Amino acid sequence: MQETHRPYPHAALIALYAICLLIGGSAIVFACLAASREPQPPPPPPAIRQVLDDQAAAWNRGDLDGFMAGYWNSPELSFYSGKDKKRGWQETFDRYRARYQGEGKEMGSLTFSELDIQMLGPDTALVRGRWKVDMSKEAFEGLFTLVVKRFPTGWRIVHDHTSSA
Repeated sequence: MQETHRPYPHAALIALYAICLLIGGSAIVFACLAASREPQPPPPPPAIRQVLDDQAAAWNRGDLDGFMAGYWNSPELSFYSGKDKKRGWQETFDRYRARYQGEGKEMGSLTFSELDIQMLGPDTALVRGRWKVDMSKEAFEGLFTLVVKRFPTGWRIVHDHTSSA
């Protein structure tokens, strides 16, 4: 029997697959390019970092009022630390005063480090970092998470969750 060679029966099908691969591949490439061109969120305003710098400077001068200027002066301010929950600027101030300016107490030297500021919106940011207070005989340190909001008077801490090691 004589073998006959017929043209590949699926040539049209292969051509169709090739066209689909080119179109699909091109769509993926264009989608990736478009995604890489999306505007990146703006960096956090330096004023947020300045709130913490100003707080540390006030603390290190022994100026608790200056330190508290970084907090929202409102009964809605929240401060969580350990098992304590404080509500309002005055309660938070009183806690700091009793703990660091009471009889026989000292404020020491405060530093903030490992700051990570994430914008949650144009007027709200999440700030995470590490704090340390060096005193004459001992040191305390821990982590904190802040919610900071922009007000007409500037950026203020509206929620503080601080832990100590």
